[in-house]
Amino acid sequence: MKRLLALLLALLMVMSLAACGGSKTEEAPADEPEATEAAEDAGDADEAEGAADEAEAPADEAEDAADEAEEPADEAEAPASGESLAMGTGGESGTYYAYGGVLATYLKQETGLDITVNATGGSAANITGIDQGMYDLATVQSDVLGYAYNGTNTFEETGAVTSFVSLGALYAETVQLVTCDPDIKSVADMKGKNVCVGDVGSGTYYNTVDILAAYDMTLDDITPVYQSFGDSAESLKDGKIDVAVQTAGAPTPAITDLAATKDVYLVSIDEEHMEKLLADAPWYASYTIPAGTYKGCDEDCTTITTKATLIARADIDEDTAYTIVSTIFDNKDAITELHAKGAELDLTFATEGIAAPFAAGAAKYYAEHDIEVQVAE
Repeated sequence: MKRLLALLLALLMVMSLAACGGSKTEEAPADEPEATEAAEDAGDADEAEGAADEAEAPADEAEDAADEAEEPADEAEAPASGESLAMGTGGESGTYYAYGGVLATYLKQETGLDITVNATGGSAANITGIDQGMYDLATVQSDVLGYAYNGTNTFEETGAVTSFVSLGALYAETVQLVTCDPDIKSVADMKGKNVCVGDVGSGTYYNTVDILAAYDMTLDDITPVYQSFGDSAESLKDGKIDVAVQTAGAPTPAITDLAATKDVYLVSIDEEHMEKLLADAPWYASYTIPAGTYKGCDEDCTTITTKATLIARADIDEDTAYTIVSTIFDNKDAITELHAKGAELDLTFATEGIAAPFAAGAAKYYAEHDIEVQVAE
């Protein structure tokens, strides 16, 4: 019996151990799915991250494409040329200075040329300035241009100046005899009067001399005063002078401003003396300033004109000269919107009767329009 009980106890212990072992074996598979799910979750996360990276890549590519698209716009805005040039004009109240500023601004906008506009004593000073290396460009009267190139009048003592070339005439310059005295009706009435004749040696000075000569008068018959346009207008306003001679495109800012506060009159050159003047000085032409050009001036005024001409130093780069001339004359309408004198831009007017030869770049442009000009050597 004891042996039988012992066998039974032993059998129970074996069965108990088997049951415990079976239970551990069955629990293992339950753990395996958790590991698999973790691995799968990790894989899903990697795939999601990869997908996010792929989603960002097109965005980066789009940003790069946008940057590339902006580059041409930046290049288009960049100026074609950064060349800096100095330009001599005239007094700050004259047309040379105002119109020169318009051309400089437009040229920089369209070509990138950086042109500094300088107020000066006018034509003769500008030619001397170019000769001395002070200016690269200048506006001058066509008659003074001829004096310089041929060594006459104001350049007779110093000799001919040939260190410049022509780019083209821009507009007609009228010689305006301005007074606030209604009793001064002719050039003859200027005898014994205080008359501003412009700066010493300026184009205006020689215009005055030529006009007086047509009436058999000289500077000795008047009291000459040497002032700029702006100063002479102030002197007229204050009664310090009787007449101011101003050679500039009409309307001239200094005269317009004066007419806003004082009664202004323009003195005409009569037909008889005009014929004599043109016979002795053929570089002039008769010109009529229309009534209404200035406030209170209700009658046409007959006077003479020269040409406001753009010149440059003789060694100006051919491409630069071509760019300046083509930009100005190809954009007449745009320039006219900025300044009324733009309306006078004309290729025939620009090239006829100019004493000095033209820059090669300017000549190239005119040749493209079937106009041949003398080219500087």
